Amino acid sequence: MRWTVLRQVAISKYPTLATKTTPWRGWGTLCLVLLSLALPAAARTRPHYGGTLRVEIEGDALPQHGGLARRLMLDGLTRMGTDGTARPGLAVRWASENDDHRWQFWLRPGVHFQDGTALTSSTVEAALIGSCGASCPWTAVRGVGSTVVFTADSPMPNLPALLAGDDFLIAHAGFIPSSGLSVLGPFIGTGAFQNGGLSNGILTLAANDSCWEGRPFLDKIEIQVHKSIRDQWLDLSAGRADLVEVPADQLRRAHEQRLTVVASPPVALLALAVADSGVLGNPNLRAAIALAVDRGALSNIFQKQGAITASLLPDPLTGYSFLFSAERDANKARELRGGMTPPALTLSTEGDAAMQLAGQRIALDLHDAGFNVQVAGTGGSQHTDLVLLRLTLASNQSQPALESILRGVGVATPVLEKTPAGLYRVEHEFLGTHTLIPLLYLPRAYAAGGRVRDLRLSADGMPLLAGVSLEDAQ
Repeated sequence: MRWTVLRQVAISKYPTLATKTTPWRGWGTLCLVLLSLALPAAARTRPHYGGTLRVEIEGDALPQHGGLARRLMLDGLTRMGTDGTARPGLAVRWASENDDHRWQFWLRPGVHFQDGTALTSSTVEAALIGSCGASCPWTAVRGVGSTVVFTADSPMPNLPALLAGDDFLIAHAGFIPSSGLSVLGPFIGTGAFQNGGLSNGILTLAANDSCWEGRPFLDKIEIQVHKSIRDQWLDLSAGRADLVEVPADQLRRAHEQRLTVVASPPVALLALAVADSGVLGNPNLRAAIALAVDRGALSNIFQKQGAITASLLPDPLTGYSFLFSAERDANKARELRGGMTPPALTLSTEGDAAMQLAGQRIALDLHDAGFNVQVAGTGGSQHTDLVLLRLTLASNQSQPALESILRGVGVATPVLEKTPAGLYRVEHEFLGTHTLIPLLYLPRAYAAGGRVRDLRLSADGMPLLAGVSLEDAQ
C-alpha cells in the first residue's frame, strides 16, 4: 500500500512517467523517484545520535521523589515498565523464599559506575542501607557474592516493585544525595547520563558512553529549573526549549494552542494530609474535615481533568472506588464538630499556583463547616495541621501501588492482601482514621518541540528521556 501511495505521489509530481512509451525506461525512472521519496521519509524516522535537549521545569531537578535528573543518573535494582510491572534493572532476576520473608536479587554482571568503579553487591548494600533509614521495607540487607539478600520479620510481597522507586536508586559507595540542587555532590550512578555541573540555574547532564544499556542518543540534557509555566511555554514557542511542563489545569489551553502534548493517565493523587495530634487528635474533627471538602469545586480548578476520588487507588485499578463516598456533607461536618470551636488551623500546599488556589478553596469549605483555616505559602511554616500534597501512583498493579502510596505518607505496614475485597479492607481501615483525605486523580503532561522524537512517559508519568532523540542532530 505504501508503494502504491508513493507511485501516485510520484506520478502527480512527474505526470510524464505515466505516459512513457518504453515501459522499462518509464518504470526504471519511476523506481528512482519512488526511492528518492521513500529514503528521506525513512531518514526522518531513524533516531540520530547527538544534540542537546533543553528542558524547563518549575521545581528542582533532584528532589528525592520525582526528580527528573535523579532517574537519568541513577538506576535501581528493578525499574517500573510502562505497563506498571517491575522489570530488570541492575538486577537481572530475583526470587523469594519463606513466604516472601527473604528475597534474593542477582546483579547484572559487568556494570560500572560513571567513575569506572565496578558495581558490586557491597556497593549496593551500602547504598540501600543509607537510603531509607528505619523506614525500609526490609529488616536487613546484605551483599552475598554477586547477589543482594533482603530479609524481614514480615512478608515483603511487593519488594521488587518497591525497589523501582526513587527512594532506592543506587548511588556510588553509599553516597545518598539529599534533595534540592544545592547538594549535587558527586552523584555518581550507573544511569544513561552523568552530572555535568550546575551553572546559572541550568543542570547539565552528559551522556554516559559506558552505560550498561548502551549510549543514549542525546549528547547532553540541559535542565533549567525554577521556570514559570508561562516562561516555559514562551521559550518552547520561540525555539529556546524542547520540553516543558503542562500542569493538569493547563491541559485544555495547551491543546487550544496546538502544543504537542504527551499526557499520562490520571496518576497523581491530590490528597489532604491531616495531623492526628493537638486539637486534631480528636477523630470527630478529622472526620468533619473529610466531609467538608467539596471535590467538585476542586475539580473545576483543575479544569475537570482527571477524576474525583475518595479512595487511595483509582477505580480502574480496583473496581471498588465507588464504595467510598466523595459527596460533601457540610451539615454532617458541623454535627460532628459538636459545637466545638477549634483554634485556627494552618494549611500548606505543595506545588504550583493551582495547588495554592485549591488550598484556598479547601479553607473556604472548612470555614463553612466552622473551622478557621489559614493558608500558608508553598512549603508552609514549621508546623502545619493540614497539607495539600500530590502522591504518585507508581504502578498499575493494585497491591504494590497501595503499599507505595501508604509508604509515601509514612505508613510502613506491608500490604499483604491481593484480592479486591482484601485491598478494600486495607483502604477502609486506613481511610477511617481520616489522616489522609483523597480528593482527585490528575494526569501528568509535557509539551515537546518539533525536533523531539520518541518521547514516552513512564508508568508514573515521568518523561523517559534516555530514549529520546533529536531530528536535527548531526
